[in-house]
Amino acid sequence: MGRGRQKAKQRKVARTLKYSSPETDYRALERELVSRGDEGYEESESYDESDDYDDQYSGYEDYYGEDEDEEDEA
Repeated sequence: MGRGRQKAKQRKVARTLKYSSPETDYRALERELVSRGDEGYEESESYDESDDYDDQYSGYEDYYGEDEDEEDEA
């Protein structure tokens, strides 16, 4: 089959997929989602991002002292 015919067939299939509106089986979708519900992910302990942020920059606070913005306002 030549490249032109192959491209035309691909274009036809693409149009069919783009413009067709197949019936969605919502019950099958629901069954699939419910059956995978237990396998989803493990719940981890609560994670507080502020702890990492505070620890990461705590050394700079001692070195630089107060914020420059606070000095400008005074």
